[in-house]
Amino acid sequence: MKLKPSVPNFARTLIIKKAEYSMKENLFEIGAKFEDGWSSDNKQKPNKKTTELKEPNKHRLFFSKEKRRGKTITIIKPFFLEEKELKRVLKNLKAKIGCGGTIKEDAIELQGEVKTKANEILLDMGFVFKK
Repeated sequence: MKLKPSVPNFARTLIIKKAEYSMKENLFEIGAKFEDGWSSDNKQKPNKKTTELKEPNKHRLFFSKEKRRGKTITIIKPFFLEEKELKRVLKNLKAKIGCGGTIKEDAIELQGEVKTKANEILLDMGFVFKK
């Protein structure tokens, strides 16, 4: 954008800033409109998989162990329970073992190497493990 030399410097910057602002304002008018069936978030989250619910004695759980940031994590999976029931199991495990833990999808992750303690508690609750 060329301006006449007679325009003062402060006015030149004002005019240039205004032109840049109006370009940004019209930036989103170039492509398709949202009324055409487009959405601003084109990455739809996948639906959570629906799993059949099983009773504790029908489960075939197994343990796995991982190291994360130098710490050991005990993972117990797969659980086929409602989220509310799974939270109750996790809360019971954490209280009896005395460790932290979380739920990730269909698995319970416990902090530390607590396989033997968790095995005893889950067997008392009626869960079955793979041989």
